[in-house]
Amino acid sequence: MAQLDKNIKKVCSFYISDWHLVTMLLPNIDKKINKGIKITTITETNLTEKIQALLDKLKIKNKEKILNIGWKTKEINEEEIQNILKENNEIIINGSIEYIEEVNKKIEKTIDENFKDKEITIINCYDITKYEGKVKEIIEHHDKILNTSGEKDKQEYISSISIAN
Repeated sequence: MAQLDKNIKKVCSFYISDWHLVTMLLPNIDKKINKGIKITTITETNLTEKIQALLDKLKIKNKEKILNIGWKTKEINEEEIQNILKENNEIIINGSIEYIEEVNKKIEKTIDENFKDKEITIINCYDITKYEGKVKEIIEHHDKILNTSGEKDKQEYISSISIAN
C-alpha cells in the first residue's frame, strides 16, 4: 500500500553510493528545514562522516540543523518510533531493502495506533546497485520519487525511464 492515509506520504529515492545519497538528500533537507519541517533519519549505516565532509565544503546556513537530524546507525524499536513520530514530520530511511521494510512496518503500526492525523513523509532510500531489477516494484509502493531535482510524481519518473530506454 503506497499511501496509508491522506496524511501519510511515501517517497522513494535511488542512489549509487553513500556520497551520492547525501549529495542528493542535502538540497531537499535544507529546503524542508527552511520551511520549518522537522526531519530525522533512520539509517542502517553511519553517514555522519560523509554528511560532515560535504557540509564542510558548502556554504549552507542550516549546517548544524542538518548535522543534528541524526546520521548514525539506529536500532529501531517501537518506543523509539513513537519518539521520532512525536518530534518529526519527515523520516528518511536508508539501508537494505529488508531494513527499510522492517522500519516501515514499525512506523505504519505506530501511526495506526497513535498518529493517524499527523502529516508524515517517509523517504525510503535504496541503493540502486543492489536493487536495480526491483526499481519498478519499489516505485509501485510509493507515492513519489525524490532525486536531485526534487520530488517527482512516480508516473512522471516512470515515463522518463521509458523514454530513456
